[in-house]
Amino acid sequence: MATSTEEMKTDPTFRKFKDGENKWTRMDSKIMRGEHSHKCPVYVHRAPPCQANCPSGEDIRGWLNIVRGIEKPPKDMSWQDYAFYRLAEAQPFPSVIGRICPAPCQTGCNRNDVDDHVGINSVEQFIGDHALKNKLAFKAADKETGKKVAIIGGGPAGLSAAYQLRREGHACTIFESQKMLGGMIRYGVPGYRTPREILDGEIQRIIDMGVEVHLNTKIGRDITMEKLEKDYDAVFVSIGAQSGKKLPIPGGDATNVIDGIAFLGAFNDGRLKVGTKRVVVIGGGDTAMDVVSVARRLGHDDGAVQEAKIEEVIMGHTAHDAATAAKGQGADVTLAYRRTRDEAPASEEEINAAEEEGVDMVFCVAPVEVVLGDDGRAKALRVVEVEWVNKEMKVKEGSEYDIECDLIVPALGQGGDLTGMEDLDNGRGLINADGFYQIPDKPGFFVAGDIIKPHIMTAAVGQGSKAAKSINEYLQGKDHKKRPRVDVHHFDLLHKLDEAELTPDPGPHGETWGTSEERFAVHNYENRSHHETIPSSDLYLGHFNHTPRNMRDMIQITPDEVVGHFEERMVPLTEEQVVNEAKRCMSCGMCFECDNCVIYCPQDAVKRTPKQDATMGRYVYTDYSRCVGCHICADVCPTGYIQMGMAE
Repeated sequence: MATSTEEMKTDPTFRKFKDGENKWTRMDSKIMRGEHSHKCPVYVHRAPPCQANCPSGEDIRGWLNIVRGIEKPPKDMSWQDYAFYRLAEAQPFPSVIGRICPAPCQTGCNRNDVDDHVGINSVEQFIGDHALKNKLAFKAADKETGKKVAIIGGGPAGLSAAYQLRREGHACTIFESQKMLGGMIRYGVPGYRTPREILDGEIQRIIDMGVEVHLNTKIGRDITMEKLEKDYDAVFVSIGAQSGKKLPIPGGDATNVIDGIAFLGAFNDGRLKVGTKRVVVIGGGDTAMDVVSVARRLGHDDGAVQEAKIEEVIMGHTAHDAATAAKGQGADVTLAYRRTRDEAPASEEEINAAEEEGVDMVFCVAPVEVVLGDDGRAKALRVVEVEWVNKEMKVKEGSEYDIECDLIVPALGQGGDLTGMEDLDNGRGLINADGFYQIPDKPGFFVAGDIIKPHIMTAAVGQGSKAAKSINEYLQGKDHKKRPRVDVHHFDLLHKLDEAELTPDPGPHGETWGTSEERFAVHNYENRSHHETIPSSDLYLGHFNHTPRNMRDMIQITPDEVVGHFEERMVPLTEEQVVNEAKRCMSCGMCFECDNCVIYCPQDAVKRTPKQDATMGRYVYTDYSRCVGCHICADVCPTGYIQMGMAE
């Protein structure tokens, strides 16, 4: 698990390994004894855990090495542009994802075993903001295939698929039931977390690739599925899961018990401009944190008469006018979650921010009943204290109490609206998919995103990209290729050699021997990145000094300042900070040109590749006439890129 922010503040010399472990003692205790072996260094490319943990499969190590200056861009291209296009191979939303993704990549970062993870999302935000500021564009394929794909839903999965399909030359048409594209990024995430000019810019860049869009168009109401199947070569369903789950306790159907998705949708759509005095939110995920933060910002109207009950505004029966927002005063907002604070799935940053803004957080309580008033509306949430024993919830007898409220917002999960597509319903309000994101028993129909299983935005983007690959294979009449074990966007050494004008010569057909002087092979290199992730135990962690993370600042908002505060809270890193943060990356599984192997080789067998022949991953080579197989180069390689394995 990543080092907590608090731990980093209170213990600035925190290290996961002990002092002295970065120093060698007797060399024969670290390497095999004897004068030589029959093995020589092999440069083994493996996937880093940050990338394996990334739901969209970004080449994180790759673009971090570009930012830090190790991997050089092609001629006439800045490192910022090069990093953006490398990142965008996997997904087209770096500015948005850099802001809101809970960053499972950082949880998996091997640097957690040294001091603290690399701030991957902060560097990603910088790259994305640079691309928008400099109007970097995407390019569709030079040649159109003549194939057409209908995309139902213009959220992260649908837009991701459209982007990848246009790169293959397929025509794409998005049918979106809302008045704007973006799905849950727009209607589920508040604008102070994803500024709308950022979201609009990243969406427009995809549309500019030649994507046709039909807004306010619901399949099953305005256009039938049968017509789509007739008019298009493939259909991709990415409608998301924009229906919140009901509160399954007595009184949970009261009119002023409104799910978190509906609450945020009303706010993001501009209907809800002021809240109510006492709000209770049930849940501990990102949606719950967004609801409590929005409720605190909206405040409440303390006027004697309100034009409409808040549930009528949220459900779209009426709307607040712009002047109503000026009446907002502070609201009492409580978050109730049945597990502990540490078990809450929301990010630590969002939990801390909500507390600082005045949200009262109550953990280890379970809702048991909605207490109704004489008018049938909820007036309190009855909860009971619980404790967790061996992962089982135990109720504390006699611990029930009421939390008074005017609005209850359960944020307990999501489902999809399959009206007009009922034959796709798997019985749980979702759609089944096979390993290639095909809908079973529906040739030509594919699906991805929250409508399969609600998850984070990055997962929807990654699924959209993988589904696009399957759609591309289907449109070409090809059998689907087995997905690799580490199913991400990998660094491609041959592509890099082509880019650096170092393409290997054409090789002989059939077997050959003694190729070390020939230029048709990439010598002593093995690519295991598609099926192996490199653990921290395979690195030389002693090489890395304790280096504090370059952390983004958060604008501190006090409880007295929060009402009406809808500006972005996150302060991006400067370019200098971004480069320094990228330098903290340990480049797990790929050479980062530290020179350890060259310096420590006692035989001078490991040498730097001549500059005119060098590129990323080909910084050094082995002189086989000198190598005695002593293993020292492998032992001092910080990134685990060198392994002994080439037999004589």
